[in-house]
Amino acid sequence: MIKFEDVSFKYNNSKNYILENLNLQINEGEFISIIGKNGTGKSTFLNLISGIVKPSKGNILIDNINTKSKKQFIDLRKKIGVVFQNPDNQILFPIVYEDMEFALKNLEIDNRSLRIKDALEQVNMEGFENFDTYELSLGQKQRINIASILAVKPKYIFLDEPTTMIDSIEKENIYNCLLKLKKEGYTIVFVTNNINEILLSDKIYILNNKQIQYIIPKDKILENIKTLEECNIKIPDILEIILSLKENNINVNLKDWTISEMISEIIRVCKNEEYI
Repeated sequence: MIKFEDVSFKYNNSKNYILENLNLQINEGEFISIIGKNGTGKSTFLNLISGIVKPSKGNILIDNINTKSKKQFIDLRKKIGVVFQNPDNQILFPIVYEDMEFALKNLEIDNRSLRIKDALEQVNMEGFENFDTYELSLGQKQRINIASILAVKPKYIFLDEPTTMIDSIEKENIYNCLLKLKKEGYTIVFVTNNINEILLSDKIYILNNKQIQYIIPKDKILENIKTLEECNIKIPDILEIILSLKENNINVNLKDWTISEMISEIIRVCKNEEYI
C-alpha cells in the first residue's frame, strides 16, 4: 500500500509549492493513471512517489517504509521500479544482458540469469539477452527498461510518460505489457499526457490546483465528462465515439483493452447494430 500523509513539495529556491497537502492511498494491485495540464506537477508526483525527491512536508509510505528513510533505502529500491520518458536515459550498457544485470548486482540479487530470462519473456522480448542495445528501436529499449525493473521483482511500477517517444506499434506493445502486468498483480502508477491512455487504468487521478482534485473510476468516466472539461482536459477520442454511439442507443463497454482493442470492439458493436 502507498500512502501520502499531508505531503507538500517545493524546490529549495522556490517560495511556492508545486504540490500541497496531498492525502491519498493507492492499494496493491491498482492501475492508476495521473493526468493534468502541463505544469500541474505530474512528473513531480512521480519523483516523490519513487523517492527521487523527498517531501518538503509530510510523509510518503510504501509498505510502511518512509521514502525519507536512508536506512531502508535498499529495501525501498527492491519494492519499486521507475520507467522514464526517454528510453535512452536508462540504457547504460551496450548489451541487453549487461544492462539488465546492473541493477541486480547493485541490489545484491542472485539467480540473475533466470530473472533476466523470465523478465524478457514478460515483455515479449525473450532471446534478446545478447542483442546490442544501440541497435534496438526506442520501443524495444523501453520494454528492456521495463524488463530490467521486473527482474528485480518489485511490487510497484511507476511510469513517467513512457510512450511519448515511441511509434504507434510499440505503444501497443507497451500497453499490452502493462495490462499483462496488471493481471499479474503489480501496482502501476502511470503518468501520461496522452489522454487516450487513461482508459488503460482502473482509476484516473486528476492533478489540478496543486492537489489530486478528482479520482474517477474508469467505469464512471462517462459520468464525469464535465469534470474533465472543468479541468481543461480533452475528452479521449474513444470516449467521444462511445458517447456519440450512446446517443443512438448503442452501448460499448469499457474493459481491460488496449487502445486498438477498444477501437476493434467499437467497430464490432457498430457492425452488429448495422450502424456501419
